[in-house]
Amino acid sequence: MMDGHKNLWILTEERPKKEVLQMIFEYFAKDHGIGFFGDNLRIIPLLDRETKCFDFTYEVIGFKCAIVDNVYIKTVSGNSSFTDFLIFHQNTQPKEEDIPLYAIEETKTDDQESRNTGVYQRCSKFVFIQHYYPTTKKVMLYALEVGQKTDPTETYIFGTRLLLTLGVDILGKTLDPNTFKPFTSIDEVIRYKNTMRRPPRGNVPILIHKQSNKIKISGRLYKQGSLSHDPNIGALSIIAAVLRKLGWDKNIEIIRHGLIQSHVGESNKFIQIANALNISLQGLTVPRTTFPQNYWHYDLKGEKLGTIFIHICVENFTESYSIFENHAGCEKGYFKTSDGQHIPLAKYTDRDKYKAGNKDQIVFIPDLVLLDIKETEAITIEGKKFIYRHNGIKELANYDAFDNMYLTKYYPNFKIIRTVVLYGGKSEKIMEVEVGFLLNSEGKLVLGLKAPALFTRAIKNLLNYWN
Repeated sequence: MMDGHKNLWILTEERPKKEVLQMIFEYFAKDHGIGFFGDNLRIIPLLDRETKCFDFTYEVIGFKCAIVDNVYIKTVSGNSSFTDFLIFHQNTQPKEEDIPLYAIEETKTDDQESRNTGVYQRCSKFVFIQHYYPTTKKVMLYALEVGQKTDPTETYIFGTRLLLTLGVDILGKTLDPNTFKPFTSIDEVIRYKNTMRRPPRGNVPILIHKQSNKIKISGRLYKQGSLSHDPNIGALSIIAAVLRKLGWDKNIEIIRHGLIQSHVGESNKFIQIANALNISLQGLTVPRTTFPQNYWHYDLKGEKLGTIFIHICVENFTESYSIFENHAGCEKGYFKTSDGQHIPLAKYTDRDKYKAGNKDQIVFIPDLVLLDIKETEAITIEGKKFIYRHNGIKELANYDAFDNMYLTKYYPNFKIIRTVVLYGGKSEKIMEVEVGFLLNSEGKLVLGLKAPALFTRAIKNLLNYWN
């Protein structure tokens, strides 16, 4: 039976991207067996018609289908491990206790660039969300900006087969159904993992040993003084979750983890998963813990509310666009070169000198870089909360290495300017000339005294739209 007209609500920690929205809409339409139009999407900040204040909601226009009236986007924050998008199909704005239709994790990373981040690092999110929304459809969405690797690695095949076994749909990649299929038994999982190529000597391999009353899984969880080895947290979480799903109801113990008791805190996401799946840690006591009451909350505090707002205004109300984004708490993007390549940024100007102790080799990364086509300007942006604006102004001095390695090299004809974008507070004017734009906590749009021409143009066009 077809649902009646409702709104589609997209709750996300990320900056919403048109190409990702397009994939979500296609998935929604296919899942409901309906046609849709959605080739020319725009993301519009909703302003109050009287005050012209932003109401912290975006509307997506250009998507039409029989069972959706409007599409709205709200910025949220997870209370712990959070998938990138929650999708709700309902009339009213979602509340924390509502159950989403889909939970979607998006990545730009293929195993061509990183075997672990491409799959394992995100696996724990699907295990975690199962506690809150066991009936919600789970989706891993690849919005690849680099080509898909022709021959997938063993790690990628194993991780993807684990996701499929948990019932996660894979979008945005072409998968050979003969290779990528769910595991059907515990022994099949163990056999596949234990015959994979081992890591270099000195690393702890992830191996699975089954006994009559216990399964032991080796895997290092210690990193830099704490339980924080993200790829292995993901790998061990999903292996344990799949073993449980396939019927193993006895003990699962993690061995060779490298932890001591003081590393094991109640609020750690792996400890929360270990409680939910009844996983033990060799030689340690796993503290009893509970999950946060709610999975998410609306974000009305984060600095990224300002940088995401100006980013969306520029890309939807001017001819210009971003060439790099690293909004606080969001996935870091690739740098887009002038010939259309997407390249990962270096962490150091000289890695060997950094390893030898020279901390000046760190490349400081801005939150956003916008390219003003009309004025031939590259705008490097530092995002901050209003109360930390003076810190943001100081940090503008850190971007010489970034400019030299990327902007001067790939955009030699563009004038480089630096500015701060703020969120928060109740101020309606900006005194510091280094600040280009403020979105205050009431939703008021405040341009700086010397705001980049691109900001002025984008805000003017947005206001004209609402007039």
